[in-house]
Parts: sequence; structure tokens; C-alpha cells
Amino acid sequence: MIDRSVPRRVLPAPEPRGAVTVPAALPVRPRTGRLLVLATVFVCAACGLVYELELLALGSYLIGDSVTQASVVLSVMVFAMGVGSLLAKRFRTAPAFGFAAIEAGLALLGGLSAMALYASFAWLGESRPALVAFSFAIGVLIGAEIPLLMVLIQRIRRQDAGGAVADLFAADYVGALVGGLAFPFLLLPLVGQLTGALLTGTVNAVVGGGLVLWLFRRDLSRRARWVLVAANVCVLAVLAAGTLLADDFERIARRAVYGGEVRVAVQTGVQELVLTGPPTGSPRSLDLYLDGRLRVSGYDEYRYHEALVHPAMTGPHARVLVLGGGDGLAAREVLRYPDVASVTVVELDPGVVRLARTDPMLSALNGGVYGDPRLGVVSEDAFHWLRGAAARDRFDVIVSDLPDPGITPSTKLYSQEFYGLAVRALRPGGRIAVHAGPLAVRPRSYWTVESTLRAAGLRTAPYSAGGRLSGFAAGPDRAPTGADDSAPPQDWGFVLASREQVPPLYVNPDTPGLRSLSTASLRDAARDVERTRPAGLPPSTLPHPRY
Repeated sequence: MIDRSVPRRVLPAPEPRGAVTVPAALPVRPRTGRLLVLATVFVCAACGLVYELELLALGSYLIGDSVTQASVVLSVMVFAMGVGSLLAKRFRTAPAFGFAAIEAGLALLGGLSAMALYASFAWLGESRPALVAFSFAIGVLIGAEIPLLMVLIQRIRRQDAGGAVADLFAADYVGALVGGLAFPFLLLPLVGQLTGALLTGTVNAVVGGGLVLWLFRRDLSRRARWVLVAANVCVLAVLAAGTLLADDFERIARRAVYGGEVRVAVQTGVQELVLTGPPTGSPRSLDLYLDGRLRVSGYDEYRYHEALVHPAMTGPHARVLVLGGGDGLAAREVLRYPDVASVTVVELDPGVVRLARTDPMLSALNGGVYGDPRLGVVSEDAFHWLRGAAARDRFDVIVSDLPDPGITPSTKLYSQEFYGLAVRALRPGGRIAVHAGPLAVRPRSYWTVESTLRAAGLRTAPYSAGGRLSGFAAGPDRAPTGADDSAPPQDWGFVLASREQVPPLYVNPDTPGLRSLSTASLRDAARDVERTRPAGLPPSTLPHPRY
């Protein structure tokens, strides 16, 4: 039986071998020093999350398929953080020097990561290996921060491990919140991805190096201090040079991607808009890129827009809704009909509309439709707008001129729920025309769109338009997902749908200005399309996207 009447002395647990137990000699009171360490944790966490979000955003933009890129970046980075935590054990005997060296390396890698990924894409044509490498390297350095900060804060004032960990993680998580909000709402719209990453690296280097070189300077030998000063000065010089040259670098890299005739390059709050072509000349030489994808080519856009719009106009068409199509080209085809009373264009990015209004070549290509009093514009997400419009507005024709369904942000706009909202916004006898992606190279995606329209209660008439001269509106996110996806598209796939009956495919021969479309070509294309129909494809829904 244990005798509990005699108090026993409890011995402290032994310190891990190699750990520093001597209290730090600080230039300030311990309470102030502890607050400075927690403030550094806050700033470093914010910087680390900015690096992570920048890799996610740039990876999705350059490579495509944002779900895959997010999974790759997050999983690699979390794994690397575990590796970094283990490697931090080697710096326990010199935690101040180790932390400062890690922050200098993190500032350099994180600050230059956006430039390196963009350079890899522009000149090598592939940025996936660079994305994985930077995710791993940055994750290792981020993972090494907390163990070393734990040692430093314990040297200021000893406290139980649970309390120290709680304080550090509280500062870390709050800093991550600030960094996560600063990236989309401050850095990205004001300075862009390249300069934003460089400025974040600068803050990281100043705060991380400044903490050690001032607060823990007595823990460093003279040689160690000079090494850290020289390293941080070099890092800051590189980041400053990168910031000064960022605009020139971006212009050179953009020419490598788009060619030498970049006329307009604008980063809106939604996407990057690039117009290429000679400053003067025919609008047929114009190309419009949205986030690096060729969305309009002046050489063959008329084939696409005629096939999209005119089969839906053979019936009542006084009120027309165009979803997407901020370039004004689908509206141009609609407004060929003098009996159209109103056209509503719902475009998420007001920058596209502004460019279509003001750029001389793009305005010439769309026929100056934004000067037509029958045309109205709504700058809103099409899904959200339809949820309200279905209760107040009805249309004779809905034209879905949206990006390819294989582009991840567009997936919800090709869902059964979206088409259900569109059905509610149709007048009796109304038609909806949908761009469904290239049939020849992505037949499964095309027929999934058709299956989804039928699941929403619509009767469908699938067809296509061939004779493509460019990669306009071509294909899914940048990364091919199969052998067929790497082939250049040869056609555009469309589906015409109605609630009451299968809509007939024909074109009014009296429509002014038609250049390539005829009833005979439509019906021939429809017969060819039906030969490729697979059996039993399920529809795409919001909880289960299938593109």
C-alpha cells in the first residue's frame, strides 16, 4: 500500500539532449520579448499563407484544373511541413541562427516563386514540376518555423509546453487568417501575383531577420551576425530588383506566351484579358485571350457565333438573354433581327464589357453592339443572376455563350441545377442554345452536357459546326487529361433545347449577314453528331460534377 502521508519531491523532466536551456539575454523585458516573438509568428504565418495561395492561384491559371492543382499544392506542402519539423531538430542548439536562416531562405523562395512558375510556363511550356518543387521547398521551411520559435519563446520565459504551443498556434492561425484575406482582397487586385509575392518575401525577410538580429543578437557570435546580415541584405536586394523589373519581366514573358503583337493586357478582378494583333488592320487578325485561353479569334469566330445563335432564333425572339458573351459577338448575331425588342447580356467580368466597348478592333468586330439601345448589360455571376431572374423575367431565347465545360470554374454553369433555373426563365415555346465544347476531341464531356439538359426537363437537338481555323474556345483547362484532349479541336459542339418538343434545326435564309451557316449544313452536322451518342451518361450536378 502506498503511503500518501509523506510528501514526495517531484523532479523536473530532463531536457532533450542538445536543447538550449540557458535563458536568453534580451535587450527588453521578457514580457515584451515574448510579445515580439508572437508578433513575428503572426507575420510569418501571414506570409506563408500568401505563398501557398499564390502557388494555388498561379498553378490553376497556368496549368488549369483548379481542383487538381489545389490538391497537389496542399498535399505536397503539408507533407513537406512535416519534413521541415523533423529537420528543425538539427538547429535546436542554435535556434536563433537557424530561424533567421530559414526565414531568409523562405523569403527568397516564396518571393521568387511566382516569377519562376511564370518563366517555366512561358519558356519551357510546362510549370508543373516547378509547382511541385516550390510547394515542397516552401513547405519544408514553413514546417521548420514553429519548432524553432518554440525553443526561442521558451528561452525568454519558461512555461508549460501546452501553454507555449497554444500561444504560438493562436498567433499562427490568426496570421494565416490575415494573410488569407490580404491575398485576394489586397495584394492580387492592387499589385498582382508577381509583385505581391515579391513584397511578401520582403516583409518576411525584414521581420524574421530583424527579430533575431535585434532581440536575440547576444545569442549570436560576431561571425554569425555578419553572415545573417549579409544573407538578408542579398535577399532583400534580389527581391527589390525583382520588384523593379517585374513589369518588364511580365511583358517579356507575355510575348513568349502570346507572341509579339500583344496590344492590350489587363488584369481585372476576375481574370487576365489579353488582346493580340497588329495595332491597325482587319479585325480578323484580332485574338482575345481570357486567363491564357484563346476565347475569340477574328479568323473564325463568325462560324462559332452563327452556329450558336441563329438556330435558336427561328421562333419568337422578342426578348433574348445572353449568358456570358461580354465580347458582344453573340449579341451582334442576335441584333441582326430587327424584331428583337431587348437583349440582356449577363457577364461576370465588367472588364470584358469595357474592352468590347472601347477597343477599336474588338468594337469593330462586334459591330458596335454596345451602342444599340436594345442591349442591356448585367455584371453578375450567371448562376446567381438566374436564381433571381427566374422569379421576375421570362425570355424567348437563352443563349449560353460560356467557357468550355472542362474549365473548372465553369462546371456549375453546366449543371442540372443551372439548367433548371434556365428552364424557369424561358417563356412557353422558348429555346435555349448551349455551347457544349468540342465534340471530336471531348465527346464524353459534350454528351454529358446534352444528358444534363435532358435531366433538367428539356428536349434536345444536338449539332456541331466544323471548319475551325484556330483554337478559339478550345478545350478544357490547360492540362490534357487524356490522349484525345491533346489533339487540336476540329469543331464546336452545341445543343439546342426546348421544354415542349425537340426543336427543329433550321435557319431563316433571309437572315442578313450570314456567312457560313445553312439549314442543310445544320442537319448534316446533326446526323453526324447522333452517330457518336453514347448510352447512359449521367447528368452533371453541383454535388457530383462529371466534366
